[in-house]
Amino acid sequence: MTAKKNGKIRLATAWLGGCSGCHMSFLDLGEKLIDLAGVVELVYSPIADAKEFPHKVDVTLVEGAVANVDHLELAHSIRERSRKVVSFGDCAVTGNVTSLRNTLQVDDLLTQVYQAGPGQVPRGGEADKVMPALLPRVVPLHQVIEVDAYIPGCPPDPDRIWAAVEALLANEPVALPETMRKFG
Repeated sequence: MTAKKNGKIRLATAWLGGCSGCHMSFLDLGEKLIDLAGVVELVYSPIADAKEFPHKVDVTLVEGAVANVDHLELAHSIRERSRKVVSFGDCAVTGNVTSLRNTLQVDDLLTQVYQAGPGQVPRGGEADKVMPALLPRVVPLHQVIEVDAYIPGCPPDPDRIWAAVEALLANEPVALPETMRKFG
């Protein structure tokens, strides 16, 4: 793995609609995280608790499907500010479990799930800041932005993640062996 000539590679990870299993699997890289820390600067991640997606990111791993307006906005920021964007895990690649919501009526879904009794979920103003509006359909990442590489798996195992990250950081195409190109 090689760092950029002028310093460390700027790496980001993002979490959209999903379970965080891909990030947990990323942490399962164990001692390889020490090697990674030597060549990357983690500039954004739910692990790092950064609030705003930064500019000039070299590689961003995006976990989860696009399910609400906040996810959509973050996905566009990621694409605009990242050299390479990677769909990280089956939810980002296909929609997977998160897209099961597509079989339900979105209009009153939050009321049915979170409120006891009749009524509608408040919309607009402060209410939208607390709970972002759901999109009509949950979609995989590549349906809203251009994606440069895919890491399938639910979650991807650490060996698969390492193989992809190693290629990305070396500025090589992600060419996973056939045994690592499976879903689930």
